Amino acid sequence: MKSYIACSLFILFSFYIDAQDQNPITWMANYKTINSSEGVIIINANIEKNWHIFSQKPTDAGPIPTSFIFPPSKQYQLMGNTEEVNVKEEFIKEFDAMLFLFTSKAEFSQKVKLMSKPGFNIKFKVEYMCCNDQMCLPPKLIELNIKTQ
Repeated sequence: MKSYIACSLFILFSFYIDAQDQNPITWMANYKTINSSEGVIIINANIEKNWHIFSQKPTDAGPIPTSFIFPPSKQYQLMGNTEEVNVKEEFIKEFDAMLFLFTSKAEFSQKVKLMSKPGFNIKFKVEYMCCNDQMCLPPKLIELNIKTQ
């Protein structure tokens, strides 16, 4: 009986570890110069087939919206809010709600005004949640880094 319980716990723990190791979203960021004192940070997410991430638009339905955390700096200032491209609205039965989400890929952009000479790094964080039609992974917080030009 003890070996049955131990085996069952091992199997359950293996599924938990497997779910935690999944990483169906790959993030990349780069900097594009607009002029000598302005630029835009382009943030892309490649999303594996059958997975999705959520828009920045807040919702009471349950999923964590994607968010960007730029620390205060004397080297740059944010110009406006982070924008998103090609978000779509879809009914998600797991949340029983119409939600704004991205499948396949997501693109975000953040304009910045440079307060010092280009060539410095901007580090920022992205918090996001991804789901498929069977499960949602816990929200993740990752750090990205780009160099201004």
